[in-house]
Amino acid sequence: MSLSKRTTRPLDHLVLPVDALEQARRRLNDLGFTVAEDARHPFGTENACVFFSDNTYLEPLAVASREECEMAALDGNAFVARDQAFRFRQGPEGLSAIVLGTEDAATDHMRFRARGISGGEMLEFSRPMRLPDGREGLGSFRLAFAADLRSPDFFLFSCQRVRALPIDRGALERHDNSVLGISEVVLSETNPTDFQYLLQEAVDEREVAAHSFGMDIETTNAKISVLSAAGMEAFFGRSVRSAERGLRGRAVIFRVADLEVTRALFARNDIEFSEMGGRLIVPEMPGQGVIFAFGA
Repeated sequence: MSLSKRTTRPLDHLVLPVDALEQARRRLNDLGFTVAEDARHPFGTENACVFFSDNTYLEPLAVASREECEMAALDGNAFVARDQAFRFRQGPEGLSAIVLGTEDAATDHMRFRARGISGGEMLEFSRPMRLPDGREGLGSFRLAFAADLRSPDFFLFSCQRVRALPIDRGALERHDNSVLGISEVVLSETNPTDFQYLLQEAVDEREVAAHSFGMDIETTNAKISVLSAAGMEAFFGRSVRSAERGLRGRAVIFRVADLEVTRALFARNDIEFSEMGGRLIVPEMPGQGVIFAFGA
């Protein structure tokens, strides 16, 4: 295995803990998203995903069985253990993980261990998913985790689709709000560059753009930004505690085909939003644990 060769990874999806899938589904529908059917993991969690045409997606994640989750965590399942830790410390909703795509999670796991950022043992599992036409498909996945002990409420992992779900997601990728995909994921930290190394190694990208409000790192299809308290105020009009240390998931920025279509849908559905920098900024609500921003 060569640790010197770098292959920048794409953003695959985001993990968004929610209190209940039903509540999350209502909120996401009101925001104009098409939401897939509920799907159960074999270790006690469940999701209702929102898929985009740029091959990214959102994973609203709820606890289906507390007992199964606790057993899985005790058995070394890092995904469930970190979800439980997030909910214990931050509450049931938010943004807990950035997921990068990979063709070889086993090699990523070895690299994370060699670089000192392993977030737990590799995880492999399969789960069924009900398709729009009523059929069921089976997907198999292999996950490799990256984390920093200084940031217990956020982690990253690479996801290999060992067996892809045999579906045409076209119907699920069409959204009334005209969203095409995820353009940026926003985190916050008092001193953003303290976590430069973690992000560089997880994305497998050396180049980082530092600026007066924080830093940015590019995946192959989206940007990851880490902003200071001043940056959150400047870009989102949001005050965060400057003394709070560790990475925190703060916002998801979506790329839309027509912002006027988005604006009109929000007006029809009585969605609260503000406008900053050419974006529609929707604050957190039950079922939507972080800021959603919509832009061209």
